[in-house]
Amino acid sequence: MSHDHPSYFANHSRPLDPDPTDSEIRLPQLEKVDAVVFDIYGTLIISAAGDISLADENASLHAMETALAAVDCKRDPAEALQEYHEGIGLAQKETRERGVEFPEVEIREIWADILEDDLVVEQAAVAYECAANPVWPMPGLAEVIKEIGQKNIPLGIVSNAQFYTQHMFPAFLGSTLEELGFDPELMIFSYQEREGKPSRNLYRKLSDRLTQQGLVADHTLYVGNDLRKDIAPAQAEGFVTALFAGDARSLRLYNNEVEPDAVVTELGQILEMLPSHS
Repeated sequence: MSHDHPSYFANHSRPLDPDPTDSEIRLPQLEKVDAVVFDIYGTLIISAAGDISLADENASLHAMETALAAVDCKRDPAEALQEYHEGIGLAQKETRERGVEFPEVEIREIWADILEDDLVVEQAAVAYECAANPVWPMPGLAEVIKEIGQKNIPLGIVSNAQFYTQHMFPAFLGSTLEELGFDPELMIFSYQEREGKPSRNLYRKLSDRLTQQGLVADHTLYVGNDLRKDIAPAQAEGFVTALFAGDARSLRLYNNEVEPDAVVTELGQILEMLPSHS
């Protein structure tokens, strides 16, 4: 059975507006930009929960009810939800025991243990995510991506994500990430690596892939909404960093323990930092 995940996102999502912050904008002029790399949740995409996997318990139970109903599974939702959380915890523990400091799960494996039918695993996971963590494109997303592409600047992603994350883009923008101009070699998703941010390994891998294309981290702009998960590890690996402070739901400042190179409150401000010709 195939399920059209982008259509599900499109049909079960409603517009969200970012919750403005009082962050002070800082837009240094960048003389050379080899690539622009983004986080997704809370940066390119508004996340009602603030980030992937951050829904509260009530939202999680409702989401489990929705997911089980979507695939006609008669299991008790509370019991299934407990198994879901325990499954994630166990998978993370096993990965951590293999020496991974910030383990990530492949959510389809967790759902496969909950459901009787392997064929509906993805459908259940998408239904759960749509209910637990409503999402919507950040204002200006399509225009900014298009304009960076028109400058012939490569686009990349380093994000905590699951298989369904990529389906949000055709759902909302009508095009896949590749069609929007993102370089597959410069896209790093936590579920594929079994490791999540704030691991520096993800940014190190990105740096290596840039090097293979004759590009360097020193001239690559990384944009994310979380000082600890995005800015600190990217900075440690030599990237130029921009804190996206456009939505209070997802802005994570902690104790301002690192200083980003730039602070933007709207995606369009990124364009102001880019050189006229790259």
